[in-house]
Amino acid sequence: MNQPLNHTETPSLLNQAFTLPSGAVIKNRLVKSAMSEALGTMDNHVTPALVRLYGRWAQGGIGLHITGNVMIDRRALGEPGNVAIEDEADLPLLREWAAAGTRTGAALWMQLNHPGKQSPKGLNKENVSPSAVPFSKQLSSFFDAPRAMTEGEIEDTIKRFGNTARIAQKAGFSGVQIHGAHGYLVSQFLSPLHNVRTDQWGGSPENRRRFVLEVFAEIRKQVGSKFPIGIKLNSADFQRGGFSEEESLDVIRALAAAGIDMIEISGGTYESPAMAGVKQSGQKATTVAREAYFLEFAEKARAAVTTPLMVTGGFRSAEGMNTALRSGAIDFVGIARALAIEPDAPLRLLRGQDPLHEVKPIKTGIKMVDKMGLMEVAWYSRQLKRLGNGREAKPQESAIWAFLNTIVSSGWGTLKTRRLRA
Repeated sequence: MNQPLNHTETPSLLNQAFTLPSGAVIKNRLVKSAMSEALGTMDNHVTPALVRLYGRWAQGGIGLHITGNVMIDRRALGEPGNVAIEDEADLPLLREWAAAGTRTGAALWMQLNHPGKQSPKGLNKENVSPSAVPFSKQLSSFFDAPRAMTEGEIEDTIKRFGNTARIAQKAGFSGVQIHGAHGYLVSQFLSPLHNVRTDQWGGSPENRRRFVLEVFAEIRKQVGSKFPIGIKLNSADFQRGGFSEEESLDVIRALAAAGIDMIEISGGTYESPAMAGVKQSGQKATTVAREAYFLEFAEKARAAVTTPLMVTGGFRSAEGMNTALRSGAIDFVGIARALAIEPDAPLRLLRGQDPLHEVKPIKTGIKMVDKMGLMEVAWYSRQLKRLGNGREAKPQESAIWAFLNTIVSSGWGTLKTRRLRA
């Protein structure tokens, strides 16, 4: 179990296979973390571009790749071009997607998501959230204030997570990941800033984490004990009065006790976007030197649970990744943006070589835009579109050009999506 795949004098831990609690084996320790592809149709169906994109990444040597957010409810989209899976209508293309992503022995997990209130103005008929708490002034021009969910809607949403996971399993995906980070619905339930309910779904930390535990239980009920289930979880929201490290550790303990297969540690929201590499005030020099943004928190999580852990964000070199694995704090290294500009980067890393292209912050020069994580998402989504269309990425593409293009395409996509669902 968990034996190295090579037998060099000083074997790279990146090359070692790993067996998850469910029994599934991941062929190496490199994981493509989720990135929003926005490659679905405007009425939210799977496209051949997704098949091509994940086939390309599978050829690049990745051990596990996790899709961008697949929405569980067509009425609740996070952006134009999201794939939404409510039924088996897309099963033939879903099977092609799963087959392309797993054809080299890689595992492919579908990330399941509901945006809650984090959806652009005009895209959905209405936005819902645990509570009717609007975003901060900084983001209120992008997102409408939400309506508080009824208890019936909460229960329906939980069942939808399980249903989409069941369809993913039927299509041949290797597992699923719950998106519980970055300010989306699960994250909103966990946050005392965004969840001010006074019923069983809010108030105390125990009540606020009830939603994610019920989502996990429903998925497990529908897919059985051998199908891997992971979660992407914030170490903290990095907002005053928000979801804290102490609460995150309690959620991790609860999920571990429930039997989750892997926890990917991330952090931040679009209001405080640590996940996009936007430097937080007071970031330690040791954090920069160790590359990974959330490795110190991972060490705390490792002291609390034995569940497989993964950290995404900040890794730059094969040595930095191996050092993190050797520390024992994590079991998997998550990479994302590097794969948008260099899909073969895993093959280099597995040989002990660093990626050819350095991942750098994307800056437009527009202060308000650059402070948020939205530009990073938009720029890298454009690179994914190029790969999905069978072209090469453009690592030097202008940020301002990408921003302007995204404004136009997002506006048109929002209008078209609303018309198609009218």
